[in-house]
Amino acid sequence: MTRVFYNVFLNVIPIVLMIGLIPLVENDFLLTGIYAGIIVVSFFIRYGKNDIIFLVFGLCVLTVSEYFFISTGVEVFERHTLLGVMPMWLPVLWGYAFVAIRRSIVILEDYLK
Repeated sequence: MTRVFYNVFLNVIPIVLMIGLIPLVENDFLLTGIYAGIIVVSFFIRYGKNDIIFLVFGLCVLTVSEYFFISTGVEVFERHTLLGVMPMWLPVLWGYAFVAIRRSIVILEDYLK
């Protein structure tokens, strides 16, 4: 069981790092580039079958979803570098979150077998 939590934790580290960088890097374009670098390093360390598909799916679906969600006024960002309503890095973060969630589900499914 400890091994399962450890493996899930390893998949969450890039997301924690990405979130931690938000207040430190004010330039959205630079932050998006740093996120891309973190994702490349993550994929270099461990690349699972279809990880890129989940990344692209998360990027696309969450860009549209966040756009509509933000348009309702429920969520507000001070940074508006993408579509005039959200920071450019947000869909990239969500895209990688899809990958991390998928990886965690695989780990949990293997443990529960």
